[in-house]
Amino acid sequence: MSGIRPSSIRLEASSYCQLRCPSCPTTSKAIQPTVGSGFLTLENFQNLIRENPWLRQIELSNYGEIFLNPDLVKLMKFAHASNVALKADNGVNLNSVRDDVLEALVKYKFRSMTCSIDGASNGAYQIYRVRGNLTKVINNIRKINQFKKKYGSQYPELLWQFVVFGHNEKEIQAAKKMADELNMSFYLKLSWEPDFSPIRDHEFIREEIGAASREEYSERWGVDYMQSICYQLWDEPQINWDGKVLGCCRNFWGDFGGNAFDDGLLNSLNNEKMDYAREMLQGNARARKDIPCTTCGIYLAMQAAGSWLMVGSKSSEESESPAHRRG
Repeated sequence: MSGIRPSSIRLEASSYCQLRCPSCPTTSKAIQPTVGSGFLTLENFQNLIRENPWLRQIELSNYGEIFLNPDLVKLMKFAHASNVALKADNGVNLNSVRDDVLEALVKYKFRSMTCSIDGASNGAYQIYRVRGNLTKVINNIRKINQFKKKYGSQYPELLWQFVVFGHNEKEIQAAKKMADELNMSFYLKLSWEPDFSPIRDHEFIREEIGAASREEYSERWGVDYMQSICYQLWDEPQINWDGKVLGCCRNFWGDFGGNAFDDGLLNSLNNEKMDYAREMLQGNARARKDIPCTTCGIYLAMQAAGSWLMVGSKSSEESESPAHRRG
């Protein structure tokens, strides 16, 4: 069969989330018509891996919180036994996790995890991570580190992702220090809603990130802040918890037809709509109304600038840099 056969895919474990982050489409329920609410089942997960033995890596996080999936330990155990690496680099909030699940992350060598922590104090953290509790998050990270010490493991590698707002920008240095003490990498990210708690010290953020807003980033570098997400249609396509093909982690407004569980992974990733979308993103085909990319701001920016993807010029690893995750 011609087309793509990626060794890495994105497969959402849970589209439920217990937090109510103001700018998130999960909070506004904008994801509901396409993504819906549900959990990846153990049966579908096992069948997908058995039927596609070339799979070597699966990203489990997207619009929900993976730790709400009641079968998560079983998913990790099966993937480990099948020599498939799991990660949650798109992000977790880490507010509600049982100790046995934290231990399983280490025991089954869950590779890496991005922890969304936008503050060094609970007061700042809770302004955006509504319903969250920073103390619980930090305690869970400490428990992971204890289990890593117990098992003599480097996994999971932890990244502290700090989305910058006006209300938390003065806590960046304190957060960096906390991350270092917790043996975490640290990454600053620009928010996707500039009108929510806008940045105040623009010069400081420019020094830290290179731009004080996503719009400024696009103007300075000539590409959309999130453009590398589009490479996921080749390198690491997004599958919904129910098998729908979403293409990339940003898409929640329409699927590409077919179902990875019912129709087979390769068939669903290489159907006519997915093939056409890849041609669109390279500037080789006109926009089409039935392709989800057509209404995406990233695609529209590429179209306006004539700045199309150069497939083959980036590796999967580069397109998965933290700056170009969904949020």
